[in-house]
Amino acid sequence: MLKVIVRKLRLEKGLSQEQLAGMAGISTRTLQRIERGAKASPETLKCIAAVLETEFSSLRREQDMLTPPAAAAPEPSQEEQDAMQYARDIRAFYTHAIQYAVVIAALLILNLLTSPGHFWVVWPALGWGIGLAIHGFSVFEVIGLFGQDWEDRQIARRLKSRRNRG
Repeated sequence: MLKVIVRKLRLEKGLSQEQLAGMAGISTRTLQRIERGAKASPETLKCIAAVLETEFSSLRREQDMLTPPAAAAPEPSQEEQDAMQYARDIRAFYTHAIQYAVVIAALLILNLLTSPGHFWVVWPALGWGIGLAIHGFSVFEVIGLFGQDWEDRQIARRLKSRRNRG
C-alpha cells in the first residue's frame, strides 16, 4: 500500500514528515494524508518519488493496485514495528501526563475555592501520580522487572513444560 511504502522510505532516509513535505514542495498535511492512505495526485507522487529517490511508476503502481494491503506492500520489519510501538507508547505516556496535570490543576482550583483550609487534592494527586510514575517507568524501561528478558524466559518455560507433557 502506498502509505506504507512512503512512510518506510521516509523513515529509511531519516526524514520527518515536515522535512519530506518541504523537500517535495507539498504541505505536511498532504503528506500526512498520504501516509494515512489517501490518494495522491500524479504531480505529488512525482515530487515525493524524486525526494525519496524511487521510481514514480512504483509509487503510482502501489496506489493503483486493488489487491489487499498485505499483498500490495511488504510489511514493516519487526524492528520497524517495535520502533513504531515505542513511539505510540511514549505518546500515550505524554498524553497521560498532560491529562494528569490538567485534572489535578482543576482539582486544586476546586479545592482552594471550596475548602482552602483542607488540602484534599493531595490524595488524588498522590494516587494518580504513583500510577503515572509506574507508566513512565514502564515506557522508558527504567525498571525492567517484566521486560523482554523476563517475557522470553516465561515463553521458553511454558514451551518446555508443554513439550514435557506432550
